[in-house]
Amino acid sequence: MLSRRHVLSLLAAAPFTPALTACAPGDLPDPIAAWRDPGAGEADPRRYALAHAILAPNPHNRQPWLVDLIGENELVLSADLERLLPATDPLDRQIVLGCGAFLELFDLACRANNRRAEITLWPEGEPQPRLDQRPIAHIRLFEEPTRKDDLFDQILNRRTNREAFEDRAIADETMSEAARQALWPWAPPDVGATADGSPSTTPAPSPFRIEWTRTPDALAALRTLAWNGFDRECRTPAAYQESVDLMRVGRAEIARNRDGIALEGPMIEFAKATGLLTRESLADLDNRFTRDGIEAWRPLAESAPTYAWLISRDNTRATQIEAGRAYARFNLAATAAGLAMHPWSQALQEYPEIADLYAEARRLTGTQDGETLQMLVRAGYGPTIGPAPRRGLREHLRA
Repeated sequence: MLSRRHVLSLLAAAPFTPALTACAPGDLPDPIAAWRDPGAGEADPRRYALAHAILAPNPHNRQPWLVDLIGENELVLSADLERLLPATDPLDRQIVLGCGAFLELFDLACRANNRRAEITLWPEGEPQPRLDQRPIAHIRLFEEPTRKDDLFDQILNRRTNREAFEDRAIADETMSEAARQALWPWAPPDVGATADGSPSTTPAPSPFRIEWTRTPDALAALRTLAWNGFDRECRTPAAYQESVDLMRVGRAEIARNRDGIALEGPMIEFAKATGLLTRESLADLDNRFTRDGIEAWRPLAESAPTYAWLISRDNTRATQIEAGRAYARFNLAATAAGLAMHPWSQALQEYPEIADLYAEARRLTGTQDGETLQMLVRAGYGPTIGPAPRRGLREHLRA
């Protein structure tokens, strides 16, 4: 919920204190080691691809991926049921999107390594309404000459950027190209926005469409929706507490967990050491620092240069996987174009307290009956940031 920048702004008025130099003990793992030359030295092409797949975007950085290696060239992907988000993602839709992103990065890495991944989704059936022990995908690798997708080269550069974006418009051509690259594996996409920001009506065979807007009225409405969704989630006790429980405060907590929502930096360490920043204070909406920290997100929502969204024709588990793959490609293509991207999907969640905003999100994005609004993101030009923690490949492999 809070980034280092937000906490810094809260503490700016505090008396000056030299920055703390304490860091995580030396016996704790490096939380970003997985981003350094992933797959280096791996003779098994499955492990090489998996080392890239674990860098995929995923909700609340839960990294909910469990893998069984079978024989010489097969594997099975399952969801880690201990890493779901029951309050904010009660139908596990967003978790499944994150598994789709995982599979897309896996496939990109396979093709870069002259392997073809034959992916069979939900081999034992689609679990509804919640995920269960049934596998998400059975994968078999074949060695054959393949053409590397240029998006593979963006895997290590991709970020979920929660910082403020520049007041700088994005050319429609830039968004169109990112959307084209996101959707080409399925069919020529139906992408774009009309002059008034409404969805394009050009028919297309793709199961998805990616649209966006920069028109003043439509953009203003989406900015308001984004902020209202964030604010509503913060004021829904179970939903907000779920995020608080996943905050990793300071280097030691980040290194021990290597997941969740990382809060780090010298002033974070100072605030934690002096008791200004505790899990109890983060959970207390009456706490001044917490209130100000939440309010610090308002300008991020209300100054986004554009919002983009991804709509699917239906909402089966297989479609959710493919939507996650499309989003991963969209994020990678945006990275290649120099854009920053940040999912802002609170208003798309499916718990009762958000229902009115969910209906408004569908209206504003032109989502039709039978369709599902899978992703809403803010996009723009943002500062360079570091990668999010990752638990490492070993943590995802079952013996």
